[in-house]
Amino acid sequence: MEEHELLRRAEDLCERCGRSGSLCASHFLTPAERVRLERWAKTRPDCRLLFSGGHPDCERTVAFFLPDYLEPDWLDLNEHIKALELATAFGSPGHRDYLGALLGMGIDREWLGDIWVKDNTAVVFCLPGVERHLLSIDKVGRCTVRTRSLLLEEVPAPERRVKEKSFSVQSLRLDAVVGGLFDLSRTEAARQIAAGNVSLNYELTEKTDSPVREGDILSLRGHGKGKIIGTGGTSRKGRLFVYGERYL
Repeated sequence: MEEHELLRRAEDLCERCGRSGSLCASHFLTPAERVRLERWAKTRPDCRLLFSGGHPDCERTVAFFLPDYLEPDWLDLNEHIKALELATAFGSPGHRDYLGALLGMGIDREWLGDIWVKDNTAVVFCLPGVERHLLSIDKVGRCTVRTRSLLLEEVPAPERRVKEKSFSVQSLRLDAVVGGLFDLSRTEAARQIAAGNVSLNYELTEKTDSPVREGDILSLRGHGKGKIIGTGGTSRKGRLFVYGERYL
């Protein structure tokens, strides 16, 4: 979604929440859209936002606009986000197969959250308005599927395979950290950044000297994604040690 459209929707939801004193919610947001909305919310002290995709590990999230009286802990997410389990008796479709089958039912992507696939089972997060329609799905690719609803509390955490990385840099600038995290020379990392292939916290950046901090998410097209876990200590040459992980 274009940024101006995203922020226009956010303005409408924020004003509706304040005017009616009721909870308002967006569709599912991509991680990049969430970052933009969080930045926008800092300029709106009247706006109380809560993000959730139905599970703490979800990347795609819904933005909830909270009225003054509503504390985040009071919100029952099961009323606003649904989870479905799709299981096959034979075959193991992949993420692309599940997404294609769901979109093929006429569902817009923004109505769907994360899709977690493990072996012959997938968990799909969705908005309540499409839950009943999605429960009718019986085929993913060539595989027959059985579908049932889950409470959010029943959804198991996804298995994340990561490769731990440690390296040293002269400074925490983007080209140096991208090079260390993705096993590239600094020159090649700078070339990839200039080519628009690198995202910092889900936003494309072409600034090789952008500062990188603990907790930042880095993505390199064709190489995947990783996270900076922390820093600490220096080498004999005064270089800073960086610790991260790459998602496999």
